[in-house]
Amino acid sequence: MSKVLLAYVVADGLFLLMGIFMIAFSVIVQNIQFEIPTEGHQAARNLLYQRFPLTAGIVNAVFIFVTFLLTIPGVITPARGWLKMGGWMTTVCGLFSLILGLYLWILTLKTKEDFAPLYFQQTPEIQQLMQSAFQCCGYFNSTSPAFITDDICSSPAAAALMRPCATPITSFANILVDNIFTAVFGMVGIDVVLIMATACLLKERKERERFRHIDEKSGVVGF
Repeated sequence: MSKVLLAYVVADGLFLLMGIFMIAFSVIVQNIQFEIPTEGHQAARNLLYQRFPLTAGIVNAVFIFVTFLLTIPGVITPARGWLKMGGWMTTVCGLFSLILGLYLWILTLKTKEDFAPLYFQQTPEIQQLMQSAFQCCGYFNSTSPAFITDDICSSPAAAALMRPCATPITSFANILVDNIFTAVFGMVGIDVVLIMATACLLKERKERERFRHIDEKSGVVGF
């Protein structure tokens, strides 16, 4: 096995692991996003998960698995056609992942405003969980929406002195989404590495095929 082929196999393995991680994350989040929360951070996280393009993530993971299967004949046979097809499919997967990452990044630009309707739609019990977890009252302020009376917001006067929930929830959401879209952009990096490895392996095989034809013409194969 040449060094170029070895590098390609390693990149292809990372590509497969990327697909496994993506489909595992998407399926797990789909199963927990509508769970009844027992804690404020869980409630906020589940609301954020409901805005994620999870179905698109599963579709992208399926493309990754199909692409990986196409690369197997390219590894075990000298034919370049499978490698070319795998390279084009890897490019599609990379663009798909890039779009998903950009979508998640755009979510962080207006987290405060976009999360407000979700917060307003929640039951008083869910709002109280978030108030307790984030040590806040209301969303934009203690009256918008009206705070839920609890140990943190025990009275209108006490609630007015507390920070609104928009600030800590926005900070929590941005950190969560930042970590996820950074991971997605890292996956795009793996796609780029695999595309470069594919190009190098195609070049190596093309040169070997050219030398083989030269040897055949010169009669080396006959001897």
